[in-house]
Amino acid sequence: MSPSRHTGGDEPVAAVRCTGLHYAFGSTKAVDGVDLEVEPGEVFGLLGPNGAGKTTTIRAITTLLPVPPGVVGVFGHDAARQRMAVRRLLGYVPQQLSADGSLTGEENVALFARVFDVPRRERAARVAQALDAVGLASAAHRMAATYSGGMVRRLELAQALVSAPRLLILDEPTIGLDPIARDSVWDRITEIRTGTGMTVLVTTHSMEEADQRCDRLALMHRGRIRALGTPAELKAGLTAHRREAGEAEPPPPSLEDVFRHFSGSGLDEPGPDERGEFSDVRRTRRTASRVG
Repeated sequence: MSPSRHTGGDEPVAAVRCTGLHYAFGSTKAVDGVDLEVEPGEVFGLLGPNGAGKTTTIRAITTLLPVPPGVVGVFGHDAARQRMAVRRLLGYVPQQLSADGSLTGEENVALFARVFDVPRRERAARVAQALDAVGLASAAHRMAATYSGGMVRRLELAQALVSAPRLLILDEPTIGLDPIARDSVWDRITEIRTGTGMTVLVTTHSMEEADQRCDRLALMHRGRIRALGTPAELKAGLTAHRREAGEAEPPPPSLEDVFRHFSGSGLDEPGPDERGEFSDVRRTRRTASRVG
C-alpha cells in the first residue's frame, strides 16, 4: 500500500475523500453521512448488498451526481468546484457494457481517447499503449463483437486507461466472467497498478475477489459504512465479537460471514440505491449474457 502524499501543509492528499456525504432521492436517503478516505496507490473495495448506497457514492465521486463543495475530493480537487479537473483524473469501467461491437478494439479505445480529450498528437500512441497493457494488441483490428467475454472486459479496461488515470473506478468489473477470464482481468489491473501507482476503487459482490484483491474494504448498508479495514482486520473483528457473545471457540470467519453479519440477508426492502431496479437488473443480465 502506498503512503499518502502531502501538500505543503500537514493535511495528507487522499486519492478520494468523502466527508459527511449525504444524498437523497426525494425524501429517501440513499447515502446517509459517509466518511471515507482512499489512500493513493491502494486497491479499495466497496461492498454491500443491493441498495446499500454504493452506486450513489460512486456517482458522487465521479461527479455524475452533484454534491456540495467540500464534501468529495479526488487528489485534492473538489468534486463540486473542480468537476472537469476531477474527471481528468478518472478512468471508469461501468457494470453495463460500454464497448461497441460494431467497432474494432482500436476504434473503441480511440473513441474514448477523444472523449477524454487526449491530445490529438498523442492519441495513436496512447491507444496502442492501452491495448498492449491489457493484452489486446494482436486483436486491435478485430471487431469487438468477435471478442470473448474476458476480452470485452479487458477492452473496457483499455478504454478507461487511455487517459492515463490516477484513479481507476471499477463497478463489478468481472460480472459474468468465468474464473480464468476473471483472473486475466485482475492480473492486468495488478500489473498496471504496480507499474504506475494507480489507485483502484472497486465495487464487487464477490467476497473471494474482495478478499484476494483489495488492500482495504468498506462495507455499506442502508447508506452508511458499517465496517472498514483490511480483510484480515474485518475477519478478526468478527471473531472478537463472537467471543464476546459467548462462543468459546468460534470457527475462523470468512469475508462472507463478515458481510452477513453487517448486512443481514441482504433481502430487506429495496433501498433508494435501487431506483430503476427492474431496468438495472435487465441490463445486468444482458451484460452477463453478452460477456459469458
